[in-house]
Amino acid sequence: MFDVGFSELCLIGLVSLLVIGPERLPKAARLTGFWLGKTRSMVASVKEEIKLELQAEEMHQIFKEQAGLQDDIMAATAPGSLPAFPLSMEIRSGGTTPRTGKAGQRMEQLPRNSAEQHEPK
Repeated sequence: MFDVGFSELCLIGLVSLLVIGPERLPKAARLTGFWLGKTRSMVASVKEEIKLELQAEEMHQIFKEQAGLQDDIMAATAPGSLPAFPLSMEIRSGGTTPRTGKAGQRMEQLPRNSAEQHEPK
């Protein structure tokens, strides 16, 4: 922000020595340091409060998004909203395996390759 070097600080010290005087300069320097410290601490606390508010807002936004996703999942898994797929059929690289009915009963053998699928019986 402000680029103050050693020469500028010396100039400020010399002017303040001439204006305030050597007797009151130490008291004025202490008072100036006190107020600068108070200002810095106040700025730091305001920055911290803003940071906490932003984090709280981000968390609120994340919770809101998760609630929306949860509603979408609940709507998608409601009865009647999903298509009925046979859960007992396994798919492998060579084709399908035999399906089993309730309690492990063996059902018909499904064709494993495309040639068996197109043969008339």
